[in-house]
Amino acid sequence: MIEVFPNTLRFDGRSYACALGRAGIIARADKREGDGATPEGIYPIRSVWYRPDRIALPPIAFSSFPITPADGWCDDPGHPDYNRHVTLPFKASHERLWRDDGRYDILAVLGHNDDPAVPNLGSCIFWHIAAEDYAVTAGCVATKAEDLLSLLPLLSAQSEIHIHQAVSR
Repeated sequence: MIEVFPNTLRFDGRSYACALGRAGIIARADKREGDGATPEGIYPIRSVWYRPDRIALPPIAFSSFPITPADGWCDDPGHPDYNRHVTLPFKASHERLWRDDGRYDILAVLGHNDDPAVPNLGSCIFWHIAAEDYAVTAGCVATKAEDLLSLLPLLSAQSEIHIHQAVSR
């Protein structure tokens, strides 16, 4: 299991720097769309998306999809596709997966509020590439590209990410 604490991701006895949401880690029941918080809890990895023009995806145990300029993720709580992949152009509010800044060159979709998606309880919770300075995210977990690419092949399809508010002993 991958464990995430404020500023640290741990796996198999090793620690990695990570960035989290600007509002920190909050209890899953308190998570709301647009609050900038990373939800506490245990989440499966649903799939991995990557930019084939920038990333050579190593062998992984998850379903994987190449990102194209037409890929997005709906973050409009009033839309039936809330917290789901969508094809652009898309009229409702959404995140573009094809980004110039490289932060979504590879991302793992975490199973937060998706089975089923409940309006306003948060969308687009990804594990993606961190900014060079580990700037805060909108609620995602973010690590260096090298860390993400080296960890994903070590995980099984049943692997989960456990996000904690405090470091355990």
